[in-house]
Amino acid sequence: MAVRSTSVIAPRRRRSFWRVWIPRFAQALLDGILLAIAFWLAYLIRYHWEFGGEVPSSFIQPFSAFVGRTALFVTATLLILALRGLYRLPRWTSFLDEASIIASGVTTGMAITILYSFLSRFSPSRLIFIYAWLLAIVLLVTQRLIGRWIRSWLWAHDRGVDRVVVIGSGPAARRIMQYLYNHPRLGYRVLGYVDLEPPLEPLALGTERGVVQPPYLGTLDEVVDLIRRTDVDEVIVALPPAHHDRVLEIVEQCRELDVAFSLVPDLFELALDRVQISEVAGLPLIGIKESQLQGWNWFVKRTMDILIASMVLVLAAPLMLLIALAIKLDSPGPVLFRQTRIGKGGKPFTLYKFRSMYDGAERLQESLQRATGRGPLLFKLRQDPRVTRVGRFLRRTSLDELPQFFNVLKGEMSVVGPRPPVPEEVAEYQDWHLQRLLVTPGLTGLWQVNGRSDLTFDEMVRLDLYYVENWSPWLDLKVILRTVPVVLTGRGAY
Repeated sequence: MAVRSTSVIAPRRRRSFWRVWIPRFAQALLDGILLAIAFWLAYLIRYHWEFGGEVPSSFIQPFSAFVGRTALFVTATLLILALRGLYRLPRWTSFLDEASIIASGVTTGMAITILYSFLSRFSPSRLIFIYAWLLAIVLLVTQRLIGRWIRSWLWAHDRGVDRVVVIGSGPAARRIMQYLYNHPRLGYRVLGYVDLEPPLEPLALGTERGVVQPPYLGTLDEVVDLIRRTDVDEVIVALPPAHHDRVLEIVEQCRELDVAFSLVPDLFELALDRVQISEVAGLPLIGIKESQLQGWNWFVKRTMDILIASMVLVLAAPLMLLIALAIKLDSPGPVLFRQTRIGKGGKPFTLYKFRSMYDGAERLQESLQRATGRGPLLFKLRQDPRVTRVGRFLRRTSLDELPQFFNVLKGEMSVVGPRPPVPEEVAEYQDWHLQRLLVTPGLTGLWQVNGRSDLTFDEMVRLDLYYVENWSPWLDLKVILRTVPVVLTGRGAY
């Protein structure tokens, strides 16, 4: 157990004061100024600019008559916002959640001000209170929006970020690191991870930007020295339940060193499911939600697939006719290449492509595998002798995959998803590889925009699993937009 050291604790506490409490106080002070400005602007709008109807000069009161009400409104609103935790929100709180707290807090503060004015028989134009209420919400929400944009820009450029160390390397730890790597605008920078013992091989994580390898920083016994040496801002503990005693030890060490810490439960090493927390009779219940691609999400994705596939097939029809003619003139054999692939749930289907190899080329694959010493998993060669002249061009430009949009229309494939494997590949899968078969395969995916054929098989699977766990229409849109330059440059295609 770590021993308290004033030479280490004092600087950290001073830094904690400047990094936490000063920004909170500054934000509350700025909110107070904006609330006062809202009341002043409401006064000008009603009495000087007479928005809402002409005001007789005998009814106009000086702003000094509103100073007390303004002070009450500012004080009450700030107190309510503080009690509702506005100044203690974690940085991953959504803008809508923050805006709702502001709206409800300002509404309550204005209600208190109006009630006090009524009881004290203060009767100005009632529109002033309405204007002040609306302006206060608009000013505070706008300030938050601008502040978020500035903070996100600074964090995206690695300025003012919090340095994070993750304790553990299991599914929970990997999921946390994946999330932080994929959301640099949250203001966290992963320094690396600490584990029970040195890893046998580097830890690899699938992210939207490709496969990353967080640095290994040491064992649990080295946590104290690591925190002192690397100036860590936060420790995220994601150890399995079997090491409960070590979790308590690390938490106490973080308290001794005055370092922020968070605990992440490792829920039975779930890979594709998410946690759902509810409450019954005051007791927290932890349930499991299914993967993202179900129910309404599946309907949205399927609709997108049909619209995109229909549009592509209509627009590309003349080009597909020219490609078919070129294939016929280049080498004997059929225009389309049909191959059995494994789809969602392990169900086989026939995949269509423009033929890019000589007819009967599949019969030569086993001999090529022996000659190159490579297995069936993701078997591709940069200089494959079976590829025709036209086929080489089609592969470089990915035009050989245009007929797969018919598979999309049939529901056998999706525009975005894991790469569809052949049965020989699936036969070689490890258990964790099989999870990529839980969703419909796609023409493109994170594997396509982050290396294509240059990726190892395990790297490709990690990207597929990340996609399944984090699907959204926006992720699909980003993958599609990133696919365009990849196809145009031919990166990783052969």
